Amino acid sequence: MGKTVTRRAVLGGGAAGAAAVLAAPTASAAPGGRLEGKVVLITGATSGIGRAAALAFAAQGARVGFCGRRAELGREVERELRGRGFYVQADVREPAQVESFVDAVARRWGRLDIAFNNAGITIAKPVHEISIDEWENVQRTNARGVFLAMKYEIPHLLERGGVIICTASSQAGHTRPGHAAYTASKRAIQGIANAAALDYGANGIRVLTIDPGTTDTAFVRRPGIPDDQWAQFKRAWGPLNVHGLPRMAEPSEIAAAVLALASPDFSYLTGTSVVVDGGLGTGRPMTMPQLG
Repeated sequence: MGKTVTRRAVLGGGAAGAAAVLAAPTASAAPGGRLEGKVVLITGATSGIGRAAALAFAAQGARVGFCGRRAELGREVERELRGRGFYVQADVREPAQVESFVDAVARRWGRLDIAFNNAGITIAKPVHEISIDEWENVQRTNARGVFLAMKYEIPHLLERGGVIICTASSQAGHTRPGHAAYTASKRAIQGIANAAALDYGANGIRVLTIDPGTTDTAFVRRPGIPDDQWAQFKRAWGPLNVHGLPRMAEPSEIAAAVLALASPDFSYLTGTSVVVDGGLGTGRPMTMPQLG
């Protein structure tokens, strides 16, 4: 799969609002949206799950500040938000850039209510083939990036409470061959979030992780595959690899789960990981269909 970021549907009271987001193709805010007046911060939102989450939050009335390294894509998402959000070019590996981004979001709208720490990368290699730099890059982007984001978000959230959701992975629970660096970083994210939930629960801050299964994003799709071949690949891949709901997730489905978890409907949920993988199954090697 190369350089890949993988990102059970959440049921209950929060699912009704989330379902509405799935039906919304743009960021046009619904009148009296359920998150009207809330300020949301998202890392890694220039594509994939992060982009879908930015659009989902904006569609429910929130204001969204987001970052990512790819400025051209960031500006595209900013336009899609139709005035309900703004982009800051920032690298979650760099403390000063993360601090500046977080402060810019809080300063822009005078508060911070929800943070979705989503930025992440991976590398697929057996352990002995991973270079030191490759290992460090995955850990610095994923685990350290979440730590830095939380470090600078929490002082703003202490003012009135809020929610922090971090993207871990279903592979934090059951890894796959070649994913030592990725799984290590995602288990670390779970640990950071669980500890922070205990540190700040009394201050009204909920902290949890969402653990997506394989999701149809640009990081998963191999470069240069035509749309018809990719659709064929996805149809074959699902039944071979996902035992519950036999297909890949769509970014909007993961975004809907994030939106639901961030809503007041889950006000007593903290310090845990919510798996959204369609009933993926065990950690056996993935079976890859042939293209063409």
